[in-house]
Amino acid sequence: MFEKLDAIETRYNELERRMAEAAARQEFDQISALARERAELEPAVTAYREYRRLTAEIGEHEALMGEDDPEIAALAREELPALKAERERQEALLKQLLVPRDPNDEKNVFIEIRAGAGGEEAALFAAELYGMYQRYAQRQGWKTEISALSEADQGGIKEVIFEVRGRGAYSQLKYEGGVHRVQRVPSTESGGRIHTSTATVAVMPEAEEVEVEINPADLRIDIYRSTGHGGQSVNTTDSAIRITHLPTGLVVTNQDEKSQLKNRNKAMAVLRARLYDIQLRQRQDELGERRMGQVGTGDRSEKIRTYNYPQDRVTDHRIKVSLSNLPAVLAGGIDDLISQLQMADREERLGEE
Repeated sequence: MFEKLDAIETRYNELERRMAEAAARQEFDQISALARERAELEPAVTAYREYRRLTAEIGEHEALMGEDDPEIAALAREELPALKAERERQEALLKQLLVPRDPNDEKNVFIEIRAGAGGEEAALFAAELYGMYQRYAQRQGWKTEISALSEADQGGIKEVIFEVRGRGAYSQLKYEGGVHRVQRVPSTESGGRIHTSTATVAVMPEAEEVEVEINPADLRIDIYRSTGHGGQSVNTTDSAIRITHLPTGLVVTNQDEKSQLKNRNKAMAVLRARLYDIQLRQRQDELGERRMGQVGTGDRSEKIRTYNYPQDRVTDHRIKVSLSNLPAVLAGGIDDLISQLQMADREERLGEE
C-alpha cells in the first residue's frame, strides 16, 4: 500500500511542477488538464502526509517516554494512545481512498425480491425483506417506488420490483443481491418444527438510455386491463404494460399507474436496468474481475444471509458475521452489516491491486 502511496505522491509533485511551468508559459489548456488529475490525487496525498506526520509524532512520544523527567515521560505516555488511534483511522481512510471507485455507486437502484422455496412462508419472508429495505431507505432519506408487485393468495409477496432513489443507493445496497434464507416455526406448524424458506434478491443500478441501447424492433409490447393492488380506478382502462425483450426473453410488466404511458416508462426503466445488469456481469467475466472471496459475486443463486428466528440471530455468510436482535434488523437496521461488507470489499479489492 505504501509503495503505491509513494508513487501517487511522486506523481502529485510532478503535476505541481508541470502546472507551474505551464503557468509560466501561459498554456491554460494544459493547466486545466493537469489540475484535474492533481485534484483526483489530492485526497490520497493529503491523507498520506497526515499519516506520516502522526507516525513521526508517535515516534517522538515514544522517545520522550524514556526521558529522565518523569512529568514529560508521563505526559508522552498519556497522549500516545490517542495518537495511535488517530493513525489507525487515517490508515483506514487511506485504504478506502486507494480502492478504485465503482462508477455506478452514486446511482439509484432497482431491487427485485422473489419468493423462493418454502411456499407461503417464502412469500411472507419476501414481504418482510421488502419492508426491511423500505425502512432502511427511509432511514437514509431515500425515496422508494414500486414498479411491479405480485401478491400471494395467502398473504405475502410472490415478487416485487421497486426503485430506490437517493445519493449512493447502489454503493450501499449492491451487497444485498443473492439468496436470503429464513429459519423459523410457521404459525401453521402444530408440531413446532423449524422450517427453512428462501427469497431471492437482485440489486440493479439504474441505467440511462445512453448506457443501454434498445432497438424498438426487439420489443413486443402487450397492453391489458390492470388488476390487483392498484385499486378500482386502475381496472377501468387498458393501462397495464407487458414488455418482452425478444433477444434475451426478459419480460417486464407494470400496472401501478393509471396512465399507460407512465406504466410503459416504468417498465422500460426496469428493462434497461436488467439489461445493464447483464452487461455488467458479462464485462466482469470477460475481464476476470468476478471475485469469489469474502463478499461474493452477488449472484442470485448464492446464499448470502440467514435470518434465524429461534436463535434471534442474523448471519452473513460472506463475511462470517452474526448479529443478534433480529427484529431490529428487519426494521431496517442493516447499517452495521452493510458497513462491514463495504470494508471487506475494499480490503479484497485493495489486495487485488
